[in-house]
Amino acid sequence: MMLHIVLLAAAFSILTCNSTHGEEIINGQKAKKNSLLYMASVQYKSNHECGGFLINPSYVVSAAHCYYKNYHKFLSVVLGSHNINPTRNDLRRYEVESVHVHPFYEERPLNGFDIMLLKLSKDVVMNEKVKIAKIPNKQQPVKPNSKCQVAGWGKTKTVGNNVNDLRVADVSTINIAVCKEEWAKVFPLPPGILCAGAYKTKSGACQGDSGGPLICKGVAVGIVSFNYDKNCTYPNFPNVYTDISAYSDWIKNVIKRDA
Repeated sequence: MMLHIVLLAAAFSILTCNSTHGEEIINGQKAKKNSLLYMASVQYKSNHECGGFLINPSYVVSAAHCYYKNYHKFLSVVLGSHNINPTRNDLRRYEVESVHVHPFYEERPLNGFDIMLLKLSKDVVMNEKVKIAKIPNKQQPVKPNSKCQVAGWGKTKTVGNNVNDLRVADVSTINIAVCKEEWAKVFPLPPGILCAGAYKTKSGACQGDSGGPLICKGVAVGIVSFNYDKNCTYPNFPNVYTDISAYSDWIKNVIKRDA
């Protein structure tokens, strides 16, 4: 069987036996005005590239595969708005001071460690439009069949464009053993991941949603990482997320070292 791994970034692709693409919110809805106030649009030359989320006044979490060498020279983050229409002149844009890609990441999300931290050039002031996301402070499993959400500005159908208004979809987590069994048909999954949505459903992430959060019970527990093939109707393979709890110590150490 030919391998088709779909990365969830908007424009860039990484070769994994065949061409790869990103992720988008499928069968979701427009996010409510006062929800998901930690969502970040990670932008390249002022165009949406990936999702992310604020975990500290100075740091945004996203997926490592959203970053390319020297990318940070043109990298910025938009916070505080569900609508990221580039024609707006009131977007709150923050330059990126430094990028921390996990040291074990190998430019292949299939090998795991698909996580990075973006340090902003100035602290974000919390207000009614911007909040900090809660993340696990230690490694803790997420129960199968947990009701969660995934959000982003990606496409809403397999062939289409990114959206300006943040969208969110309801998804459920999938037993990790089941997820690994399904994925083993094409590729063994790395450690430190979660699975949710897509599998036997019609909702999930797709192109443009990489780096965004999987939110369960108000906590960002996962980072959108990859999917299978270009098909966003999701008949067989679950969406794969980086398990944030597996990297909680690394996150703390990066922030402490950077202080």
